[in-house]
Parts: sequence; C-alpha cells; structure tokens
Amino acid sequence: MSSVITSWSAGKDSCLAYYKAIQQGLNVKYLLNFISIKHKRSCFHGIESDLIKKQSESIGIPLKQKEVSPDMEKYEEEFKEAVTNLKEISNIEGMVFGDIYLDEHKEWIERVCKDLEIKPYEPLWNIPPEKNFTEFVDLGFKAIVVSCKADLFEDDFIGRLVDYDMLDYLMEKKICPCGENGEFHTLVIDGPIFKERIEITKAKPIIKDGFWKHWSLDIKEWTVRDKAIKILEE
Repeated sequence: MSSVITSWSAGKDSCLAYYKAIQQGLNVKYLLNFISIKHKRSCFHGIESDLIKKQSESIGIPLKQKEVSPDMEKYEEEFKEAVTNLKEISNIEGMVFGDIYLDEHKEWIERVCKDLEIKPYEPLWNIPPEKNFTEFVDLGFKAIVVSCKADLFEDDFIGRLVDYDMLDYLMEKKICPCGENGEFHTLVIDGPIFKERIEITKAKPIIKDGFWKHWSLDIKEWTVRDKAIKILEE
C-alpha cells in the first residue's frame, strides 16, 4: 500500500479526492494545507487555520500546515519545502490532488512531483465536473460556499449549501459546477469520513480585494457537534 499525502484546501474537491484515494487503497498519512503567513488563513478559501485543524481532527488524519508568502511568489519553493519535510519524517511515495481539467495545473503538479521524486495522484481528473459534484453530494458530504468572485455572484451566494439546487443554478449560469477556474470555493462541514460535524454559528459575507474582487464568508463563531447527537435529536 502506497503511503501518500493529500493536498488539502478544506473544500469539496480536495475532500472528494482524499475520499476516492482511500477507497482506491492509498494510505494517506497527512493532509497538507497552505496558509498565508500574514492572515493565518488558507490562501484562496480564506478559512482560518484553527477551523482547518478541526476538520482534520474530525476526519482523524494529521494535518500539516505550511505558511506561505502573501503574494505567492515563492509558492513553488515553499511547496517543495513542505513536501520534503514530510518525506523526511515519513515514507511518502506520492501526493493526492483534486484537479479536474486544467492542464496548466496538472503540468505544474507533474513537474514539481518529478522534482520531489513522488508520484502524483489525480482521482478526479477528466471526470465531468457535474459528475464530481453529484458524487460529492450523493456520498453524503456537506459543504458551504465561503468565497466567490464578485463579478459572477451576489453576496447571497456566500454560505450556500452545496446541493442539487446549487448545481442547477450553476449550470443555468454556465459556471463550472466545481469552480475549477476559481469562480467559488467551499468549506466541507460534514460527511461520511467525519466523526463530528462543524456548525457555523455566526458569520456574514464581506467584500475583499485580493487576486481578484470577491465575496468572502467572515466566520466569527463555529462549533463542532457529535454526529450521534443529531441522530438522537431526530
């Protein structure tokens, strides 16, 4: 059984890639997440570090977080450093990614993994985005939108649940159901691999300027609940 790490954004695609990797028999030793050294939040999703740590605790897989420069200019160097460090402490042979169809992403990954002497795994690659979307939902995963481009969406898209209604909405607007081009990003809050579910108890949409103008979910308060409690309540 190959020992691997999973590139972890905290969103639906990296989560589904991780799930499919373990179903395929890969031994995922760590989730690897990159956060801004300035804001202590994930680089594109904008999720605070502690919330991502809670995800990994609920899943039961150790999380390794690497701080990266705010402008991402040294990202490749920082990426390689993080993976090399994990190779030194564990027998890592490969890395799992959640890419779907962007060739430039896959080419970058293949080049960098070759330099690192590890094998890239792409469980979602070339699967139609709508099929990846429906598989995620049908498996019982729950996710909400935490970031979206302001030129494509209004603020009411923030916090929206990833479900079939959202799929219909995206297909009607001719937007990639998986947001592969960065149209939107999500946070997974529950699913078959979670021992606890995450509940966002206080949050609001705010507008931000970064790599582009976007809406972001400003999460003020959150908690976790044992999933058995929900079953008893129902």
